[in-house]
Amino acid sequence: MLAKIAGWRYRSSPMDPSSNQTVSYNEKLLLSLTSLLKFCSFTNAVGMMRYGEYVDILGVSVDSFDPATNAAIGRGGDTDKNQHVNRMLKVRELCSNQGILFKMNTVVCSLNHDEDMNEHVSRLEPYRWKAFQCLILKGENAGGPNDINDARKLQISKDQFDAFIDRHSGQSMLIPEPNTVMQNSYLMLDEELRFLDCSENGKVPSQSILEVGVEQALSQAGFDDLMFHKRGGIYAWTRERSISN
Repeated sequence: MLAKIAGWRYRSSPMDPSSNQTVSYNEKLLLSLTSLLKFCSFTNAVGMMRYGEYVDILGVSVDSFDPATNAAIGRGGDTDKNQHVNRMLKVRELCSNQGILFKMNTVVCSLNHDEDMNEHVSRLEPYRWKAFQCLILKGENAGGPNDINDARKLQISKDQFDAFIDRHSGQSMLIPEPNTVMQNSYLMLDEELRFLDCSENGKVPSQSILEVGVEQALSQAGFDDLMFHKRGGIYAWTRERSISN
C-alpha cells in the first residue's frame, strides 16, 4: 500500500518456490516486468512450462566456464567435466522456447579475471551481459567480526577489471560495472524494508518504509540516480503480453 501511494505498483508472484524472492512490477519507471535473478528450480522444463508466460527476463549468475574455477568460487564441484556450460545452454534453450529474455551476470574477481569467455558467451547469446567488479562492503564481506563473508582475497584492481572488459569488448551486449558505477546505483531492501546505503563502503539501513514511507526512506538510501541512468538501468526488458489486474 505504501508503495502504491508513492507511485509504485507491485505484484507478488510465487515464481521461485526455493527462495523468498518477490517478483514485482514497477510502473514509476514506466516498466512492467517480471524478473527472476536467481538460478533455481524454476529453470527446468516443468517450471518453465508452468510459469514461463509470466516472466519477462531471467538473469543467471555465470562467473566462469572453467570447472575448476567454478569449484574454487563455490559454484559446484563438477571439476571433472564442464556440466555448468551444459546447464546454461539448457536454460538458454528453455528461455528461447518461452520467449523469455536471457541475461547473464558475472562477478569479475581474482579467480576469473584472466579468463576468456568469448566462445561460450557467443554460444549463449544473452540479451545483456553484466560484468561486475568484485565489490567489498563493510559489514558484508570485508572480513570484519560481524561480516557474513571475507571476500578480500577475491578483490581485483581497476586495471585488471578493465583488461577483462577489453578482452570481451567484441560482445555487444556487455555492460561493464566497476565499483564506481555499481556501488550506489542499485536500490536494495533488507527484510525490515529498509533501504541499504552503500555510499560509505558499508550497508547502512535507512528507516523502514513501513514507518516513514517510501519517499523519506529512499532519501536515506544514498542512491545515485544519475549513475543509474548512465549505466543503462532503464532498458527494454518486457515482452508483449497483457497483464491482468
